[in-house]
Amino acid sequence: MSQENIIGQQIKIQTDTNLDFQDAKDIAKQKMKEFSADSMLLSWCNNKTGEYYPTIKCGSSDKPAWIIWAESRGGDYTIDINDGEWLFVFLSLG
Repeated sequence: MSQENIIGQQIKIQTDTNLDFQDAKDIAKQKMKEFSADSMLLSWCNNKTGEYYPTIKCGSSDKPAWIIWAESRGGDYTIDINDGEWLFVFLSLG
């Protein structure tokens, strides 16, 4: 996994479970609570399927749109599940 897809502090999680989006998001949100009492999920990517959010166009950069979106909104934590299979970028609010 490329370090350019990591914003702020990287928090790695390993699980043997085959996760769907909801399970992965729940794990990421729960882990994020250890670092910030209040946070906002800004963007995410499933590198296994290529799905990501938000699905927008952000100029002509080589960076993925979901990364540009999160960077421009102050994302400061990336939760990395299973070596980049799932990446969730959060903004800590408190």
